[in-house]
Amino acid sequence: MTFDNRFGFSHAITDFHRARNQAVLKEIIGRIRGESVELLSYEEVRQKLRVEGSSEQGLQNIPIEAIVGSIGRYNDFTRDFLPRRDSIQERWARVKLAVTGSTGLPPIDVYQIGEAYFVKDGNHRVSVAKQMGANYIQAYVTEVRTRVPITPDIEPDELILKAELASFLEISRLDEVRPGSDLSVTLPGKYPIIQEHIDVHRYFMGIEQQREIPYIESVTHWYDTVYMPLIETIRERGILHNFPNRTETDLYLWITIHRHELEEELEWEIKLETALNDLVESHGTQFKSSISRFGDKLLSVLSLGKLEEGPPPGQWRTRTVSTRKGDRLFTEILVPLSSKQESWVSLNQAFVVAHHENAAIHGLHIIANQSDIEDEIIASLRDEFERRCHDNDLQGELAVTSGEIARQISDRARWNDLVITHLAHPPASSPKARLDSGFHELIQRCPRPILAVPGQLTPLDNALLAYDGSPKSEEALFVATYMAGKWNIRLTVVTVFEDNNPAQETMLRAKAYLEEHGIQANFKAEKGSVGEALLKVMEKENINLIIMGGYGASPVVEFILGSVVDKVLRESQVPILICR
Repeated sequence: MTFDNRFGFSHAITDFHRARNQAVLKEIIGRIRGESVELLSYEEVRQKLRVEGSSEQGLQNIPIEAIVGSIGRYNDFTRDFLPRRDSIQERWARVKLAVTGSTGLPPIDVYQIGEAYFVKDGNHRVSVAKQMGANYIQAYVTEVRTRVPITPDIEPDELILKAELASFLEISRLDEVRPGSDLSVTLPGKYPIIQEHIDVHRYFMGIEQQREIPYIESVTHWYDTVYMPLIETIRERGILHNFPNRTETDLYLWITIHRHELEEELEWEIKLETALNDLVESHGTQFKSSISRFGDKLLSVLSLGKLEEGPPPGQWRTRTVSTRKGDRLFTEILVPLSSKQESWVSLNQAFVVAHHENAAIHGLHIIANQSDIEDEIIASLRDEFERRCHDNDLQGELAVTSGEIARQISDRARWNDLVITHLAHPPASSPKARLDSGFHELIQRCPRPILAVPGQLTPLDNALLAYDGSPKSEEALFVATYMAGKWNIRLTVVTVFEDNNPAQETMLRAKAYLEEHGIQANFKAEKGSVGEALLKVMEKENINLIIMGGYGASPVVEFILGSVVDKVLRESQVPILICR
């Protein structure tokens, strides 16, 4: 070896030790952070990802950063191709000497899986080139085909997920029948759950179609009719933004699990979309309270729960209805029932709505506490409920729970679109009676519209809309427009002005909205007390449904002064639909 060669080799050894020290430091930092610095084993990756074939791609310039593993030397270098063993010092130095001399580096040999490369021959050359700052290196590339491609940023732990996905795709062939589908997850053990979903879907397909369903047919049918509709809703609503570092399939699985838990808790069948809506409301809703200075003093001595301000106007519509697929507004109806015979009128009224909406009925019986459950009474109630649903050719389920009535109804209303309840005890006129009124509290808290049925069953085909331009009356206008269009009912719009304030501008706003949606209505401007005016028009026009907004003032003001809603509830003989 000449002097120049000996001098160059000595420098190469020094460079090796520098790289070796960097490797030690990288490993220490990796342990502290819990991050892997290991190169991937090509053989392990090949087995996990189920190789399907390979082809020679010839000589290429490949990015060094995309080299993530090796066939036999994955323990000799870090992920950055820093040397981990002192025993490779001499060979590493000779390669470095060759690079800086006239010999140069011959091309390496690599396998390519997806966007990542694995060194078949040339690990030391990669290490030296990387330490010298090279971005690319020449390589003879053999492309290896797998069902699951990988990227250069893959971590060793991710191989478990990739392996599970490869196994799932080998069985389901979803990547073949639905090219471009992406069912990646971030936690292991999820693909057996998805396979179970497909198996259950296949079972019910067989029952419905009275034939043996080929497995691949069930895979595509599940993907097209169950998985993708929910994924499309997730995308439309931008829900994944609330769950960073998670995938769409993660969220699909979470929703299905959440749905199962809800069904067990509520004793109802829950739609996937309903479980999704609950997810959004649970993570994205904060109810705000706005009360006067005088109200602050009252709250110090009164029950806060009874004076809580409910959801803001229109929230139920913007978060649930506007994203629903289909053209029906009330597809899930909650009907609270007692053991008293007169409570069945609300169920019969619900049947009228359900036939218009093709809706499911969710009955709810509430007792004070679990110890009050009487099996015979519950069994009799359940039998009667199921008989009436069957006689009306409607799907229905009855759940039994315990607790405070208004709170239980409000909580369970979240999983429904409409509450229909018997109006046995409307809010009385005195402040103290209003505070003690469960129905007053229900209207204040309930996140969905409420149809209050005072005892008279009606066809709900001649409606009065009370409209004053307030936010909640705007919601009533929306519902009235929907019902007039979908149910083909007669609609009378009443605007009442007190003192000498004309109602013409308010009336024109309602008229323009209805005409925009192709709805013809009668319009009446009345003067005087709002409640009395509405009841007068109701009698004169033979109205059998009143549609109006809920409480418009703060809970404290409603508690002190009362409300038009309360007066109508006390005196109306026809159902009142109270909108949020």
